[in-house]
Amino acid sequence: MHALMKFLHIAAAITWLGGASFMLFALRPAAGQLAPPQRLPLIAEVLRRFFVLVWVTIGVLLLSGLAMLLPAGMKNAPTGWHLMLGLGLLMFALFGHLYFGPFRRLKQAVSASNWPEGGRRVGQIATLALANLALGAAAIAAVIFVT
Repeated sequence: MHALMKFLHIAAAITWLGGASFMLFALRPAAGQLAPPQRLPLIAEVLRRFFVLVWVTIGVLLLSGLAMLLPAGMKNAPTGWHLMLGLGLLMFALFGHLYFGPFRRLKQAVSASNWPEGGRRVGQIATLALANLALGAAAIAAVIFVT
């Protein structure tokens, strides 16, 4: 059971962090060649689909992480596990802000064809996604390097 939880945990982290990397370093730069009326609806739709996966990964990360942490006991768990949990909770909160704030406003801007506002919101989403990518890397480093 522990191996299955570990697999699910790692697979969920790869999905979330890989998707964020794709958005930041592949989609956004390539879509920059399009005019705002084409670029912003494309980005909004890609993010809508990706964010469904992120919600699933949050659930999988929470459940699989707790399934591994609770049998070990909070007192007996390595420091790196505690750091990963704290960073993960921060990532979840940051994503919630991103989703219910800038992403919601991006969808509204696209619906209203308000391209300057949509561009501003995509910039905010990219900044928050980059912060979450850095936190994810720190969480992985914590569990690997901190005992």
